[in-house]
Amino acid sequence: MAGEILDNQGRGDASWSWPPIHPEGRKFGVAALGISLIFAFLAWETLAWPMAFLSLGVFAFFRDPERVVPQDPRAIVAPADGLVSLIAQVEPPQELQVDDGTGQRGLPPGQVTRISIFMSVFDVHINRAPIEGSIKRLVYIPGKFMNADLDKASEENERQHILIERQDGLQLGFTQIAGLVARRIVPFVKEGDLVAVGQRVGLIRFGSRVDVYLPAGTDPKVTVGQKIIAGETVLAEVGEQKLLEAISQ
Repeated sequence: MAGEILDNQGRGDASWSWPPIHPEGRKFGVAALGISLIFAFLAWETLAWPMAFLSLGVFAFFRDPERVVPQDPRAIVAPADGLVSLIAQVEPPQELQVDDGTGQRGLPPGQVTRISIFMSVFDVHINRAPIEGSIKRLVYIPGKFMNADLDKASEENERQHILIERQDGLQLGFTQIAGLVARRIVPFVKEGDLVAVGQRVGLIRFGSRVDVYLPAGTDPKVTVGQKIIAGETVLAEVGEQKLLEAISQ
Protein backbone atom coordinates (compact mmCIF):
# COMPACT_ATOMS: atom_id res chain seq x y z
CA MET A 1 0.00 0.00 0.00
CA ALA A 2 1.14 3.55 -0.71
CA GLY A 3 2.66 5.21 2.30
CA GLU A 4 3.98 2.03 3.89
CA ILE A 5 7.45 2.29 2.34
CA LEU A 6 9.50 4.91 0.55
CA ASP A 7 12.40 3.71 -1.56
CA ASN A 8 14.27 4.07 -4.84
CA GLN A 9 11.75 1.92 -6.69
CA GLY A 10 9.06 4.59 -6.84
CA ARG A 11 6.99 3.15 -4.02
CA GLY A 12 5.50 5.08 -1.13
CA ASP A 13 4.45 8.68 -0.63
CA ALA A 14 7.15 11.36 -0.69
CA SER A 15 6.80 14.81 0.85
CA TRP A 16 9.16 17.70 1.55
CA SER A 17 10.58 18.05 5.06
CA TRP A 18 13.25 20.12 6.75
CA PRO A 19 16.62 18.35 6.34
CA PRO A 20 18.16 17.20 9.63
CA ILE A 21 21.30 18.81 11.01
CA HIS A 22 24.32 16.53 11.22
CA PRO A 23 25.51 16.02 14.84
CA GLU A 24 28.97 17.35 13.88
CA GLY A 25 27.44 20.80 13.36
CA ARG A 26 24.90 21.02 16.16
CA LYS A 27 27.45 22.12 18.75
CA PHE A 28 28.59 25.03 16.57
CA GLY A 29 25.03 26.18 15.86
CA VAL A 30 23.97 25.88 19.50
CA ALA A 31 27.07 27.79 20.63
CA ALA A 32 26.36 30.67 18.22
CA LEU A 33 22.70 30.71 19.26
CA GLY A 34 23.68 30.72 22.94
CA ILE A 35 25.99 33.71 22.43
CA SER A 36 23.19 35.49 20.59
CA LEU A 37 20.81 34.96 23.52
CA ILE A 38 23.41 36.28 25.96
CA PHE A 39 23.86 39.42 23.86
CA ALA A 40 20.07 39.81 23.68
CA PHE A 41 19.80 39.46 27.48
CA LEU A 42 22.42 42.21 27.85
CA ALA A 43 20.45 44.37 25.38
CA TRP A 44 23.35 44.34 22.93
CA GLU A 45 21.07 44.07 19.91
CA THR A 46 23.75 45.15 17.43
CA LEU A 47 25.63 41.96 18.34
CA ALA A 48 22.68 39.70 19.13
CA TRP A 49 21.11 39.83 15.66
CA PRO A 50 24.31 39.05 13.70
CA MET A 51 25.00 36.09 16.01
CA ALA A 52 21.44 34.86 15.53
CA PHE A 53 21.85 34.95 11.76
CA LEU A 54 25.25 33.27 12.11
CA SER A 55 23.67 30.40 14.06
CA LEU A 56 21.10 29.92 11.28
CA GLY A 57 23.91 29.88 8.74
CA VAL A 58 25.82 27.26 10.72
CA PHE A 59 22.75 25.03 10.99
CA ALA A 60 22.16 25.40 7.24
CA PHE A 61 25.80 24.55 6.46
CA PHE A 62 25.58 21.25 8.36
CA ARG A 63 22.23 20.19 6.89
CA ASP A 64 22.12 16.52 5.96
CA PRO A 65 19.29 15.80 3.50
CA GLU A 66 18.32 12.34 2.31
CA ARG A 67 19.27 11.44 -1.26
CA VAL A 68 17.77 9.06 -3.83
CA VAL A 69 20.71 6.96 -5.05
CA PRO A 70 20.68 5.54 -8.63
CA GLN A 71 20.25 1.77 -8.66
CA ASP A 72 22.26 1.19 -11.85
CA PRO A 73 25.31 -0.97 -10.92
CA ARG A 74 27.31 0.75 -13.69
CA ALA A 75 26.87 4.20 -12.14
CA ILE A 76 29.61 6.17 -10.40
CA VAL A 77 27.78 8.85 -8.43
CA ALA A 78 29.01 12.22 -7.22
CA PRO A 79 30.61 12.11 -3.75
CA ALA A 80 29.91 15.80 -3.13
CA ASP A 81 27.45 18.59 -3.82
CA GLY A 82 28.84 21.54 -5.74
CA LEU A 83 30.17 22.81 -9.03
CA VAL A 84 32.27 20.80 -11.47
CA SER A 85 35.24 23.18 -11.58
CA LEU A 86 37.83 21.08 -13.45
CA ILE A 87 37.99 17.97 -15.63
CA ALA A 88 41.54 16.94 -16.48
CA GLN A 89 43.72 14.00 -17.49
CA VAL A 90 46.16 13.32 -14.65
CA GLU A 91 48.08 10.61 -12.84
CA PRO A 92 46.30 9.43 -9.67
CA PRO A 93 47.95 10.55 -6.41
CA GLN A 94 50.93 8.43 -5.39
CA GLU A 95 49.22 7.66 -2.08
CA LEU A 96 46.51 5.79 -4.02
CA GLN A 97 49.01 3.98 -6.27
CA VAL A 98 51.96 2.79 -4.21
CA ASP A 99 52.03 -0.35 -2.11
CA ASP A 100 50.88 0.67 1.36
CA GLY A 101 52.80 -2.17 3.02
CA THR A 102 49.78 -4.42 3.50
CA GLY A 103 49.98 -6.18 0.15
CA GLN A 104 46.81 -4.47 -1.05
CA ARG A 105 47.06 -3.27 -4.63
CA GLY A 106 46.48 0.40 -5.37
CA LEU A 107 45.36 2.22 -8.48
CA PRO A 108 47.41 1.36 -11.59
CA PRO A 109 49.75 4.04 -12.97
CA GLY A 110 48.70 5.97 -16.05
CA GLN A 111 46.52 8.90 -17.03
CA VAL A 112 42.93 8.91 -15.81
CA THR A 113 40.14 11.48 -15.80
CA ARG A 114 39.95 13.58 -12.65
CA ILE A 115 36.68 15.39 -11.90
CA SER A 116 37.05 18.23 -9.37
CA ILE A 117 33.94 19.31 -7.46
CA PHE A 118 34.11 22.67 -5.68
CA MET A 119 31.85 23.08 -2.63
CA SER A 120 31.00 26.62 -1.57
CA VAL A 121 29.81 27.43 1.94
CA PHE A 122 26.24 27.25 0.59
CA ASP A 123 26.49 23.61 -0.52
CA VAL A 124 25.78 20.50 1.54
CA HIS A 125 29.14 19.32 2.86
CA ILE A 126 28.37 15.69 3.66
CA ASN A 127 30.46 13.50 1.32
CA ARG A 128 29.17 10.15 0.04
CA ALA A 129 30.64 6.97 -1.43
CA PRO A 130 30.63 7.06 -5.26
CA ILE A 131 30.48 3.25 -5.49
CA GLU A 132 29.80 0.40 -3.11
CA GLY A 133 32.64 -1.67 -1.76
CA SER A 134 35.32 -1.92 0.90
CA ILE A 135 37.44 1.01 2.13
CA LYS A 136 40.93 -0.15 1.19
CA ARG A 137 42.83 3.04 2.01
CA LEU A 138 42.24 6.15 4.08
CA VAL A 139 45.30 8.42 3.88
CA TYR A 140 45.37 11.83 5.60
CA ILE A 141 47.99 14.36 4.46
CA PRO A 142 48.58 17.70 6.23
CA GLY A 143 49.04 20.71 3.99
CA LYS A 144 48.14 24.27 3.11
CA PHE A 145 44.72 25.97 3.06
CA MET A 146 44.81 27.83 -0.25
CA ASN A 147 41.73 28.37 -2.41
CA ALA A 148 40.34 24.89 -3.18
CA ASP A 149 39.27 26.10 -6.64
CA LEU A 150 42.92 26.20 -7.74
CA ASP A 151 44.32 23.20 -9.61
CA LYS A 152 47.41 22.97 -7.38
CA ALA A 153 45.19 22.52 -4.31
CA SER A 154 45.07 18.81 -5.24
CA GLU A 155 48.77 18.50 -4.37
CA GLU A 156 49.41 21.22 -1.78
CA ASN A 157 46.31 21.53 0.43
CA GLU A 158 45.40 19.46 3.47
CA ARG A 159 43.62 16.41 2.09
CA GLN A 160 42.42 12.87 2.66
CA HIS A 161 42.57 10.12 0.02
CA ILE A 162 39.99 7.32 0.01
CA LEU A 163 40.24 4.15 -2.09
CA ILE A 164 37.17 1.93 -2.48
CA GLU A 165 37.21 -1.52 -4.08
CA ARG A 166 34.02 -3.20 -5.27
CA GLN A 167 33.40 -6.90 -4.86
CA ASP A 168 34.06 -7.39 -8.59
CA GLY A 169 37.54 -5.82 -8.22
CA LEU A 170 36.85 -2.37 -9.65
CA GLN A 171 38.72 0.33 -7.71
CA LEU A 172 37.91 4.02 -7.44
CA GLY A 173 39.81 6.73 -5.60
CA PHE A 174 38.69 10.16 -4.50
CA THR A 175 40.18 12.91 -2.38
CA GLN A 176 38.66 15.31 0.16
CA ILE A 177 40.55 18.61 0.02
CA ALA A 178 40.38 21.38 2.62
CA GLY A 179 40.03 24.90 1.24
CA LEU A 180 40.67 28.51 2.12
CA VAL A 181 38.11 28.52 4.95
CA ALA A 182 37.91 24.79 5.70
CA ARG A 183 40.02 23.71 8.64
CA ARG A 184 39.06 20.10 9.30
CA ILE A 185 38.27 16.94 7.36
CA VAL A 186 35.99 14.67 9.40
CA PRO A 187 35.88 10.96 8.40
CA PHE A 188 32.87 8.77 9.15
CA VAL A 189 34.56 5.53 7.99
CA LYS A 190 37.80 3.64 8.52
CA GLU A 191 39.86 1.16 6.53
CA GLY A 192 38.10 -2.18 6.16
CA ASP A 193 34.59 -0.75 6.39
CA LEU A 194 32.01 -1.84 3.83
CA VAL A 195 30.03 1.05 2.31
CA ALA A 196 27.00 1.24 0.05
CA VAL A 197 26.89 3.58 -2.93
CA GLY A 198 25.73 6.97 -1.67
CA GLN A 199 26.57 6.19 1.96
CA ARG A 200 27.89 9.09 4.04
CA VAL A 201 31.68 8.80 4.42
CA GLY A 202 32.70 12.18 5.85
CA LEU A 203 32.50 15.96 5.66
CA ILE A 204 34.77 18.97 5.25
CA ARG A 205 33.99 22.05 7.28
CA PHE A 206 33.29 25.39 5.62
CA GLY A 207 34.10 25.30 1.91
CA SER A 208 36.26 22.75 0.16
CA ARG A 209 36.68 20.40 -2.81
CA VAL A 210 36.52 16.72 -3.76
CA ASP A 211 38.52 15.14 -6.61
CA VAL A 212 37.28 11.89 -8.17
CA TYR A 213 39.63 9.68 -10.22
CA LEU A 214 37.57 7.71 -12.74
CA PRO A 215 38.74 4.23 -13.80
CA ALA A 216 40.99 4.32 -16.87
CA GLY A 217 39.07 4.64 -20.12
CA THR A 218 35.90 5.90 -18.46
CA ASP A 219 34.29 8.99 -19.96
CA PRO A 220 32.63 11.60 -17.71
CA LYS A 221 28.92 12.32 -18.09
CA VAL A 222 29.21 15.78 -16.53
CA THR A 223 30.73 19.02 -17.83
CA VAL A 224 32.68 21.91 -16.32
CA GLY A 225 30.28 24.43 -14.78
CA GLN A 226 27.58 21.86 -14.00
CA LYS A 227 25.97 21.81 -10.55
CA ILE A 228 25.80 18.30 -9.15
CA ILE A 229 24.26 16.53 -6.16
CA ALA A 230 26.07 14.03 -3.93
CA GLY A 231 24.66 10.53 -4.09
CA GLU A 232 22.35 11.36 -7.02
CA THR A 233 24.24 12.83 -9.98
CA VAL A 234 25.92 10.17 -12.15
CA LEU A 235 29.50 11.21 -12.93
CA ALA A 236 30.22 8.27 -15.22
CA GLU A 237 29.14 4.75 -16.11
CA VAL A 238 31.44 1.74 -16.20
CA GLY A 239 30.25 -0.65 -18.90
CA GLU A 240 31.12 -4.35 -18.88
CA GLN A 241 34.05 -3.94 -21.29
CA LYS A 242 35.46 -0.92 -19.43
CA LEU A 243 35.04 -2.83 -16.16
CA LEU A 244 37.06 -5.77 -17.46
CA GLU A 245 39.77 -3.41 -18.73
CA ALA A 246 39.97 -1.55 -15.40
CA ILE A 247 40.21 -4.77 -13.38
CA SER A 248 42.87 -6.30 -15.66
CA GLN A 249 45.25 -3.33 -15.26
